Amino acid sequence: MALPKAQTLFGDSPEAPALTKAEVSRRFDELMSALDQAPTRVVDQAVIAQSFGEGRGISFDTSGPATAFDALSKAISPEMAKALSPDALASVTSALDALKADQPDLMKDITTTSPLSSGLVAYDLEAPAKMLTPRPTPIRNRLPRRKGIGLAHQFKVISGFTGTATGGVANIHPGIQDTTQTNFAPSGAANSLYYARGPKITYAGYDKTVPYSQFSVSDAVTWSAQYAGQGYQDIRQLSRTSLLYSSMLLEERMLLLGRGTSGRGFLGALAAPTNVTLTARSAATGETALSGVSTNIYVKVTADAGDFGQSVLSSAATVAPSSQVVDVTVTLPAGATGMRVYVSTGSSDPGDSARWYAGRTGTNTFTLQGALPTSGTAASAVTGDTTAYTAGYDGILPICTGADSGYVKRLNAALSTSNPGSEWQDAFAALYDNVKADPDRTLLNGSDRKQLSDSLKTSTSSNYRMTITQDQLTGVTLGDVVNTIINEVTGKGVNVEVHPWLPQGNAPIISDTLPLPDSEVSDVWAVYNVQDMMGVDWPVTQFAFESSSYWMGTLVCYAPAWNGAITGIKRA
Repeated sequence: MALPKAQTLFGDSPEAPALTKAEVSRRFDELMSALDQAPTRVVDQAVIAQSFGEGRGISFDTSGPATAFDALSKAISPEMAKALSPDALASVTSALDALKADQPDLMKDITTTSPLSSGLVAYDLEAPAKMLTPRPTPIRNRLPRRKGIGLAHQFKVISGFTGTATGGVANIHPGIQDTTQTNFAPSGAANSLYYARGPKITYAGYDKTVPYSQFSVSDAVTWSAQYAGQGYQDIRQLSRTSLLYSSMLLEERMLLLGRGTSGRGFLGALAAPTNVTLTARSAATGETALSGVSTNIYVKVTADAGDFGQSVLSSAATVAPSSQVVDVTVTLPAGATGMRVYVSTGSSDPGDSARWYAGRTGTNTFTLQGALPTSGTAASAVTGDTTAYTAGYDGILPICTGADSGYVKRLNAALSTSNPGSEWQDAFAALYDNVKADPDRTLLNGSDRKQLSDSLKTSTSSNYRMTITQDQLTGVTLGDVVNTIINEVTGKGVNVEVHPWLPQGNAPIISDTLPLPDSEVSDVWAVYNVQDMMGVDWPVTQFAFESSSYWMGTLVCYAPAWNGAITGIKRA
């Protein structure tokens, strides 16, 4: 739109005569003069914030009152003061003084803590929640998953025949002569039946039944949680995802550490450790003498089964140390991943309710040092065995340390530095002697693999050499890691793998396949599921969305004797 003309801006009514140019100029000059005489004030951001913070507008009269107190004080002119009675004037003056005293509070700025301690500030919440939850499942990812039916998986095993030297079958000499006669009469026959033939071979075998078990975990999301979370995160989606990963992680731990009850044909519960002995001695380098102990120490221990539990308590042992440390030494049952230690003090045994959890170890020795625990988990919480479950099966580590394993050695010591890897070479030799096993891999806890790798650095043998390389001008690479152990018996490379959930001190030695081309065993280890893992969303019967996972299956090991374990590796 075009700007109006000067005649329109400064002229009179439309019916009035048009103004001369001189008159228009005069009236324009009068407007500019009036604008120049208008009160002006330059205000910056601080002045604006202060004015608004005090609850008043911006005054362009710098000489005028700036606050409500100033305005009231200025309104009491001398003429008004003369008109008021002395009492009335004193009352007004007193009220103004009170207002002046409150003026700092009335004029307080809005800050990050005023008028609310939490501040009138935005909340910089980043959505959604961060999932800092490790979820590795290497065994579950590796093992084949096959379809099962019925209540148990069954198979038959020919464990040996004459010449294999396995399955308890003795060897025979096959030599014959023309006059050689061997009794071929059926067992229990009334008369002998001899033929001029070589001796008959014999067989050994057994039936194997591995029952299936049911597994499930559940979660629920209340309606209030779901609807209140809108705009931030889908809580139902989080619940379902977490439920899936939780199920997979728990199955991973079952595959590694599970133990079934003996009544269902599995290894059964671990017995309590025996021969509990307490030995007080002087603190060695790096150890801290016991503190706060002026009487006896009483100790009970349990056999550790890893993530799923512990055995019943052992009998109590006692010692009266001075400024020393105390070694707890036991005899562990086969299959234990280590022991858990509970300790109490007193002139007499205060009982399990005052006996506190002091720690766990993968060996048969635990050293009590420093300040002993006086709170936490009491031994009285161990009310029964939790190492074996009716709805469970034997996992890899229990099978590798069980009665049918081909080799089990409890070191109760650190790994060798004079001959690194010798512990595995002993296992390889024994497994080959027993069943001609040729393992594929060994699993280690992270700290145990580090100890094995470090053994090369401290080895006294000149057969190992580590070279530090320099990349051009800068950058030096330090450290090395053992990723393969050469089987000195067969020449095969055995992979060294870290398992994230393997208890320290235990190293199963695993055969994934058999060195037997016609064994009818394609995989030594396999998961059989009647129903593989599935998710269930339950009908809404209350103000909550409920979900469950479900699977029914078991772990099958066709050839336990081709596997073994090294246990009791002392932490370096």
